[in-house]
Amino acid sequence: MIRTAKYMVGFTLIEVVIVIVLTGILGVVATSFFTPLQGYFGALDRAELSDVADTALRRMGRELHAALPNSVRVSGNYIEFLPTITGGRYRANSAGGTAGCGSAGDDLSFSGNDTCFEVIGTLSTAPSVGQELVVYNTSNTSALGVYANDNVAALTSDLACTLSATKICFSGGMQFPLESPSKRFQIISGPVTFACVGNTLWRYSGYARQASQPTNVTSAPLSTATSIARLATGVKCDTSNFSNMSGTTQRAGLATMSLTLSNSPDPLDSITLLHQVHVQNVP
Repeated sequence: MIRTAKYMVGFTLIEVVIVIVLTGILGVVATSFFTPLQGYFGALDRAELSDVADTALRRMGRELHAALPNSVRVSGNYIEFLPTITGGRYRANSAGGTAGCGSAGDDLSFSGNDTCFEVIGTLSTAPSVGQELVVYNTSNTSALGVYANDNVAALTSDLACTLSATKICFSGGMQFPLESPSKRFQIISGPVTFACVGNTLWRYSGYARQASQPTNVTSAPLSTATSIARLATGVKCDTSNFSNMSGTTQRAGLATMSLTLSNSPDPLDSITLLHQVHVQNVP
């Protein structure tokens, strides 16, 4: 007769306690390892966001610093300005020149229509056709200054007058309304707009200047821009992004730009950078 032994299969209380203790120890070790690791990756993310925001703000600051005096205007999360290509001093007292393109010494006439003048010295950058001449821009409102087209003329170059770093030729045969006390002029290109839309910071250029500041990227003139560049993503876009203290024609203005960037909805994972730049307002 063969007898079969039956054995009870299970865990003793001591084994259960040991498993619980070991699991707790492993949990503590895992937590102490992953928490610093998460902090490390969080610091990397914030450093990357800071780098993106800093690069965008510095680019904007460099461009705004070279803006045409009294051309910066802000509306909500849009900031617009007119970049200055070069500038210098015009000859005010005729030394043999006349209104129009004369010989060496030709001055810029404010008593009648003119088409060219001689630069005092030599411009650091030679102007080109397609750019514009501005004299004594004192306001960025739609009723005055360059946005109203009352002190700006298109540059030209032909057989009658050759545009160069020492001679400025402009079309229209116009008379500028105001003479600069310091006899200064600026050469500008088309307007530039920085817009924070849809959590993205954009740069628009290559569109027509108009009296009212454009504040809609889906309609003209911004929708017709020939150059659109994305500067940063994950940006909190609101009316606090840009501000401008215009100053006066004797004191520099102050443009302020603030960017808050984040890769997650957690506010602790966001960074905010503030950048201010003085804008020359002496025309």
